[in-house]
Amino acid sequence: MIERRVLVLPGDNIGPEIVPEAIKVLKKVDEIFNLNIEFEYGELGGAAIDACGLPCSNATLEKAKAANAILLGAVGGPQWDHVDLEIRPEKGLLAIRSELDLFGNLRPAIMYPQLSHASSLKPEYVSGLDILIVRELVGGIYFGKPRGIRTLVDGEREGYNTYRYKESEIRRIARMAFEAAMIRGKRLCSVDKSNVLEVTVLWREIVEEVAVDYPEVKLSHMYVDNAAMQLVMQPKQFDVIVTGNMFGDILSDIAAMLTGSIGMLPSASLDINGVGMYEPCHGSAPDIAGQDIANPLATILSAAMMLRYSLGAKNEAKAIERAVSSVLDNGLRTGDIFTDGMKKVGTAKMGNAVVKALELSAL
Repeated sequence: MIERRVLVLPGDNIGPEIVPEAIKVLKKVDEIFNLNIEFEYGELGGAAIDACGLPCSNATLEKAKAANAILLGAVGGPQWDHVDLEIRPEKGLLAIRSELDLFGNLRPAIMYPQLSHASSLKPEYVSGLDILIVRELVGGIYFGKPRGIRTLVDGEREGYNTYRYKESEIRRIARMAFEAAMIRGKRLCSVDKSNVLEVTVLWREIVEEVAVDYPEVKLSHMYVDNAAMQLVMQPKQFDVIVTGNMFGDILSDIAAMLTGSIGMLPSASLDINGVGMYEPCHGSAPDIAGQDIANPLATILSAAMMLRYSLGAKNEAKAIERAVSSVLDNGLRTGDIFTDGMKKVGTAKMGNAVVKALELSAL
């Protein structure tokens, strides 16, 4: 029997509230389908700082390297604003991405028909929306060196970062995006700023080279400022978008809000072999932590992505996604997606409802 080892990193603030709901769902799936999932736990972010003084310990990294997949809640919060920049909670997240070379970030933005009213755009613009953003995750300006804050000879301070990509880094993320496009609508839009940034001139050249191997995929290019505008003007023109780390960070959050709530959106960060870390797209939401009101569905859907991409359980992933849709059909809503006429529930009750839907589907 295949052994499926999952490292669970609850993280900070609402992380320890939403992750247990995803674990409940995964345990129910394991019970129904006999997947032999083994869970191990660790700390990342602020929780790790509190425990050992570092946002990502060597022990956590070793556990991560031994796992088939990682399920993460969220990291960060104002509790750790006082710590040195080099050991902020977010540094732990960057470290684990870098150490495991989780270079490919998949962020789907899917409009559930039950939630079309919740988008900031008119329903006709977002109904049927299904976009996949493929974001390069371990390069670009977030990791480039030199970086820092220095004092110039005249005494004025200057902050500086370095935006760089190697050809090999561009090539592998482009290939991941083309592969994704091949199993979707065979349309890929590469987003850059090649009119002013040399690094994205190279980006565009390499993407064009990779495109030769995928003649069935229609490739287009778009500057990032125009892409941001097009996402809110005509979002359904996109199928798959591929872009660098910083642009992907921004565009994926724009796409997230088209669906009505970032609390609905999962993500996957994969290495070259499909080992990955899975987390909701939202942050740690310290303002609602501890109140049992956070939406756990993005984390539950991240668990479904984990089954699909890292644990070889595509049918079981679909079962979770159908269960989430069934719960929405029944009118259950957390506060971020609540409207009149629906039934407002908390974090734990939403997780329980997904578990119940799985049980009913297995009968």
